[in-house]
Amino acid sequence: MVDVFSGRLLVSKDGRSVDPEEALQNKVVGLYFSAGWCSPCRDFTPVLCDFYTELLEETEPPAPFEVVFISSDHSAEEMVGYMHAMHGDWLALPFQDPYKHDLKKKYNITAIPKLVIVKQTGEVITDKGRKQIRDKGLSCFRNWLAGADIFQNFSS
Repeated sequence: MVDVFSGRLLVSKDGRSVDPEEALQNKVVGLYFSAGWCSPCRDFTPVLCDFYTELLEETEPPAPFEVVFISSDHSAEEMVGYMHAMHGDWLALPFQDPYKHDLKKKYNITAIPKLVIVKQTGEVITDKGRKQIRDKGLSCFRNWLAGADIFQNFSS
């Protein structure tokens, strides 16, 4: 993920700055393009929360998975409100960072919500993360892991 977020900081749900290189190293990453004003997003976000919580809090060791929220909200206040009201304890690209436009272009985001699952290099494992979570639940993570080329001793 060094390639994707090189030279940038991410923010946690509680507003702390986070070094993406440290936080995303050796993890499968879900880039979550979403917004609080979008009703399909508000419908899927709790499903993603449950998926994230099960993978990270209810498996031992925690699964090598992280979500990075890329906001399409209209203001930083809307983004923060949405994160606090509905999001899991995942990371976000700061609202003011114009890089979100580059990411939308790079991953061909034409509608939200969109969950793009990527390798450490930023290469796409699947751009159908939302559908796969809805259809297969936790079992889709094993397929993502198999495609991620990361060292892992994760089992479920």
